[in-house]
Amino acid sequence: MTKYLITGAAGMLGRDLQAALAGRDVTALSRAELDITDPAAVDAAVAGHDVVVNSAAYTKVDEAEEHEDDAHAVNATGPKLLAEAAVRHGAKLVTVSTDYVFDGNGTAPYAEDAPTDPINAYGRTKAAGEAFVREIAPDTSYVVRTAWIYGAHGPNFAATMLRLAGSHDTVSVVTDQVGQPTWTGDLAARIVELVDGDAPAGVYHGTNAGQGSWFDFTRAIYTELGLDPERVLPTDSAAFVRPAPRPAYSVLGHDGWSRAGLAPMRDWREALRAAVAAGALTK
Repeated sequence: MTKYLITGAAGMLGRDLQAALAGRDVTALSRAELDITDPAAVDAAVAGHDVVVNSAAYTKVDEAEEHEDDAHAVNATGPKLLAEAAVRHGAKLVTVSTDYVFDGNGTAPYAEDAPTDPINAYGRTKAAGEAFVREIAPDTSYVVRTAWIYGAHGPNFAATMLRLAGSHDTVSVVTDQVGQPTWTGDLAARIVELVDGDAPAGVYHGTNAGQGSWFDFTRAIYTELGLDPERVLPTDSAAFVRPAPRPAYSVLGHDGWSRAGLAPMRDWREALRAAVAAGALTK
């Protein structure tokens, strides 16, 4: 029987990965249970497993600007150590990355092989992690880039908007950042499909299809939950200056799935409806 190891298992994606792998032989380790920056601990954890799914990450994008070394340790050194251990123990590795490896200046979906050019510290550390994994385990690793994730088991944009709906008559949301809202339930299922299907090693874009702005996403959330979408007001990024710059265009292409014999993930609006039906978002 295939034995799976999930790192970062207490996080939003890690919890949904456990659900997607229910009934299988899974070791799920939280950050407190496995420090992926500790070489000895990583080697011991990977030993005896056939598939490692790394969902551990330093995701505090703004804080990374002042603490890039800390972010690098988790987002770059951690995947490097996992890749080295996976090669030693004959395991496949899936590591989750981000749209932030791109500069966001594009006007067409970024292909899986498009050059990376991050514009903030978080993106730089994730791009470094990708490079380590692809260099160390080119034939047995998957880099799955995702973006704008939301789900039932952690802080995220969708949950924040719903919390604000309970305390504010209106919310102002930017229209000039465009991306692909992605339900972690769909992402977890797709990662399992990727491994089960013995897909070719390489980079895949794990985002729901279609595109929309944060404003579009918020209005869709309100609509699905029976709230008045007219309470969502448009604004632009100039109203929300933050320490780390954000990519303006975070739409990822999905050609890798067809090459692997898999259909792209469903449209984000359809995924949102399914997430609400599953109880992943509630008022």
